[in-house]
Amino acid sequence: MAAGFDAVHIPFRGGAEALTEVLSGRAEFYFCPLGTALQQIRDGKLLALAVSGPKRAALLPDVPSVLELFPNSDYPFWIGVFMPAKTPRDIIENVKERLETLGMEPMALTPAEFDAQVRAEIGTTGALAKAAGLKPNQ
Repeated sequence: MAAGFDAVHIPFRGGAEALTEVLSGRAEFYFCPLGTALQQIRDGKLLALAVSGPKRAALLPDVPSVLELFPNSDYPFWIGVFMPAKTPRDIIENVKERLETLGMEPMALTPAEFDAQVRAEIGTTGALAKAAGLKPNQ
């Protein structure tokens, strides 16, 4: 909405299928986690237009954030990783390092902070869906 163009959602079964459709020219773009498309971007097969975080991605410093392009577009893409509370610290650090190599920037949150983030996003996503005129499947 902030960019001022209409797009049609195409439901794919996963990132690999969506990337195949973009690479073949049957879909015009794909909004995905950086790690999903990083190799194709590095190989010059895909063009990264923007990253969804509030700042540029460390692995793609020349690619602007959507906030740089469209000031009212703050909608970062994130994935939650859950582990048992007693997971050894070295395993947690190993997972964080691995995520960083995939282009993800871990946000270490306490359970209370994560809960607050999820609750806040439910509200903003609901408002965005309403503003866009989206309706749930019946």
